[in-house]
Amino acid sequence: MESYTFNRKIPVEEYDLVVAGGGPGGASAAICAARLGAKVLLVEATGCLGGMGTSGLVCAFDPMANGEKMIVGGFMRELVETLYERGFIAPGTDPGVWRKYDHCWTPFQPEGLKLILDEKAVEAGVEVRFFTKAVDVDADAQSGMMHGLIIQNIEGFSYIKAKAYIDATGDAVVCALSGADYREAGRDTPDIMPASLPSVFANVDWTKGGFETQNPQTVSLIEKEYRLGNLEQCDRHLVGLSKITQTCGYLNGGHLFQLSATNIKSLTDGMMKGRRLAKQYEHFLKKYFPSCKNMELIATGALMGVRESRRIVGEYELCFDDYISRRQFPDQIGVFNKFVDIHAYDESKAEYDRFLKEKDQDRLGEKEFFGIPYGILVPKGWKNLWVAGRCNSSDVKVHGSIRVMPAAAMMGQAAGTAAVQAMRQNETACDLDTQQLVLTLRENGAYLPQKTLCREMTRSK
Repeated sequence: MESYTFNRKIPVEEYDLVVAGGGPGGASAAICAARLGAKVLLVEATGCLGGMGTSGLVCAFDPMANGEKMIVGGFMRELVETLYERGFIAPGTDPGVWRKYDHCWTPFQPEGLKLILDEKAVEAGVEVRFFTKAVDVDADAQSGMMHGLIIQNIEGFSYIKAKAYIDATGDAVVCALSGADYREAGRDTPDIMPASLPSVFANVDWTKGGFETQNPQTVSLIEKEYRLGNLEQCDRHLVGLSKITQTCGYLNGGHLFQLSATNIKSLTDGMMKGRRLAKQYEHFLKKYFPSCKNMELIATGALMGVRESRRIVGEYELCFDDYISRRQFPDQIGVFNKFVDIHAYDESKAEYDRFLKEKDQDRLGEKEFFGIPYGILVPKGWKNLWVAGRCNSSDVKVHGSIRVMPAAAMMGQAAGTAAVQAMRQNETACDLDTQQLVLTLRENGAYLPQKTLCREMTRSK
């Protein structure tokens, strides 16, 4: 392939911390770091914060309680409580859904989440730049140091010099450009968990009920419509329609099998197919479900709902044995209890049956949870680079639990807090006093019940 050398002078700007990506992980990191006094720049490729909860139209937070208490604390708890106070949680949703009940989802209005994140970022003093992407880095992988991040927007290119950097892009873009080690679905594993393009519908009559997903009757109707040529794929796992207002709902379906989030043609084709599927599902739901008789498709997500792409090789890799043993860590920065959510990898009946068999077999019980250790946020050997969100260091199965918004927000708060601590105490990401980190997170509302603390992080052997 012919190459071209790109060479130009660009302006240099300086910050304490730059966060790439404004989803739940990045927004939490930036806001929490700024509240601790850091000068923070947050760059986001779209026109709003919130990531999958806003641009992606995934309008429900995953479980945050364990049947006894709310185990997701800190900034994420503040966020959901603010949404509730402002009337942006779905009507009729009992606060026990996020404060107490086990394995329940919390639906919300995405426009409300946009507004509240804007407000909290401004109040904290975060400088936010929308429509801005991280496009290159100045880094030394051998020494584990980031020296600068190159960003691009309508005003051109800028070189951002900072003391600390957080990759919250979801796809580990900054880490990959820097030369940090990572694992990639489809490259290092045989399959990629499917993506989805969520959609929002109006004129749903909730008084007539919704429809049940993974129900044998629903599955048989999907198979029938596929045979008739009205659905282009026989995806038996159609995720349900969830209420977000008195007349609107969101649909997290259907699956886009073998979509690679690191291949632009795959992403482009996937967006086009996702929009076709949304229209097909509109006709399907209207045809068979009374509550959907007059429904109208309002929008599909502007952001692809990617479940799996790159995961860093971190100082610690959280694994399924940690999950199933309900392991607690002295340096854990959050606890969680969502089940391992590995969607069907293709549209075959055999794979759907595998999904049904496995989806509940490893579910944690009421009052149970597992720990998320600090080391999964640090690319191995790196001194001033952290991650937050689904590009964390975990194996495939545990990743299926912690790739979601509440866990991402906890990781973001921890990464932002760690970055400020490292700057102030002359520490590094890979050699941080994790006892002090846990104490600071607790002071700021995180639920961290471990009885023993340690200054050294838990590391993989």
